[in-house]
Amino acid sequence: MKEMFEDRLIKTLHAFNHLLHVLLSIALVMASMMVLWEFVMAVVHAIQMNQLAHGFLQALGTLFIVWTLSSLISAEINYVQNGVFHLVVFIEVAMITLLRQLIVEPVKVATAGQSPEAMFNPWHYGLVLASLLIIGVLHKLVSSSDKQGGNKEPL
Repeated sequence: MKEMFEDRLIKTLHAFNHLLHVLLSIALVMASMMVLWEFVMAVVHAIQMNQLAHGFLQALGTLFIVWTLSSLISAEINYVQNGVFHLVVFIEVAMITLLRQLIVEPVKVATAGQSPEAMFNPWHYGLVLASLLIIGVLHKLVSSSDKQGGNKEPL
């Protein structure tokens, strides 16, 4: 009797987990579509305002969000197919986020109407660059250990 209850509980939890992954997948697709729409609107606005360089940098920041969502969708596909979620996904998302911050922050400063020199914080950019370097090395180490070991450890 106890084993039958445990079997039902496990089947119910698997079904619920599957439902959660379906909802997560739908949310990722919807978020991607909304961010792509924002990208298109940013490009159209930049063309209308004749601010191509500024608009391009803002649109590029939006594309970094699409890149992040794409990584998460790929990880979700891998998880649904194989039941494995790799640590490297978190590292890639952190790297993309830092790269986006390096590109978008100067644009935000220029949009605020202040000179970039007045708002430039060398410590902040130094820390972001150092973080990016550390995460890049970590990404290389994790990626190369996956390729050399031949097996990918699930998270």
